[in-house]
Amino acid sequence: MDNDDLDQALTAVGPRLRALRRQRAVTLAELSEATGISVSTLSRLESGDRRPNLELLLPLAKAHGVTLDELVGAPPTGDPRIHLRPVVRHGMTMVPLTRRAGGIQAYKLVLPGGSARREPDPKTHEGYEWLYVLNGRLRVVLGDKDLVLTPGEAAEFDTRVPHWFGGADAEPVEFLSLFGSQGERAHLRARPKAKQE
Repeated sequence: MDNDDLDQALTAVGPRLRALRRQRAVTLAELSEATGISVSTLSRLESGDRRPNLELLLPLAKAHGVTLDELVGAPPTGDPRIHLRPVVRHGMTMVPLTRRAGGIQAYKLVLPGGSARREPDPKTHEGYEWLYVLNGRLRVVLGDKDLVLTPGEAAEFDTRVPHWFGGADAEPVEFLSLFGSQGERAHLRARPKAKQE
């Protein structure tokens, strides 16, 4: 990227910041509180009177839930692949499907075959979770309920209720999880019922 391209990209950041803030119906004061950047600096960034730098752009990208590339309008690299970084915890593979902090987080989880032998150890924490089974049979212990979900089945629950999940048999299990940390719920649109004649 030469100097002219860099200047053009930086000039476009102000209007892009203003548009993102307005799309989300956030005031400068609210954005200032979320980022720790003063209202006057935010205003000068949006108007183009202040040149953006990494120290200002990183918290703004996080607050708006966009990548730094999206914020500065970086040209696409031409490679459409997403490089997911799986994490393995307690034998379970977790693949984060969302890249932004805050809001509802999405994961693909894979439990290895033989996880059914684990003894349930229910836990609680703040939040709300939605599960959808892709493959295998998922055992879900939720409060005093002990359920088995099969492919295509879903469950949603308040995570303050003691809960645990594992394989229901010796086969591996793959499922999706949507998790909202502050009781945020996944809202799914259902097809309207057909009118009865």
